[in-house]
Amino acid sequence: MDWNATRKRSTTTGDPEAGRELSLELRAALPPRFEAVGEVLASGSVSVAACEVLGGVLARDGVSLAEALDDLATTWRLVRGAEPDHAEVRALAVAWSDATLGYLHNVSCTDPLTGLASLAHLRTCLGDLFRAGPVHETHALVVVAADAARDAEQLGEPLARAMEDAQVGATVRGVFPGSETIGHIAPGRLVVLAERDARLLRRVDLLTRMLERAGPPRPRVWIEGLPDSDRSAALLLDELTRL
Repeated sequence: MDWNATRKRSTTTGDPEAGRELSLELRAALPPRFEAVGEVLASGSVSVAACEVLGGVLARDGVSLAEALDDLATTWRLVRGAEPDHAEVRALAVAWSDATLGYLHNVSCTDPLTGLASLAHLRTCLGDLFRAGPVHETHALVVVAADAARDAEQLGEPLARAMEDAQVGATVRGVFPGSETIGHIAPGRLVVLAERDARLLRRVDLLTRMLERAGPPRPRVWIEGLPDSDRSAALLLDELTRL
């Protein structure tokens, strides 16, 4: 990020000490990552733009909002001898919140261990389809489920289980390479939200044969019809997680 460009975009405030630079001692006393904000404040300019940039950086680095605001207040007291202006506080807080929400949205969409869509994201996709039309006529679920007896042996190895599921997911994606949503809904359980078209049966047959060629243990594969309401579809997904 070009902090000098950020400083140039700022506007002056009429501070009697405008134009001065931070001393080495004052720079060293500033909270980590707040040096650029301190420089803008020392120059007598408004630090809104710098705070917008810094808020996102702090959120991505795992700094809490309370800590970020405390550090902003410390920077203002050291450089200006005053409390932060509302505009700077708001800019930092909004940028921090936007970055955090973006991270949470990404996590809710993707299972972090397998890289497949999460159960929450699969439910969202179904909800969107139900708002668009009769989903039970146009789509179906393709369920891929590992053997329950083998699952019992894997309960203590979540990472190994997730790696196996990711490999199965790669095979499934090879058969459904388009816009289909492939969700990881439980250990050893994958679901494909696929169109109910003339190719569906052939694809399921191909997927079954590919998983069989991969060697034992062989997951079961079947087509699950969708109910005619969003609520019933959510209950069906919950049931599939417990099979």
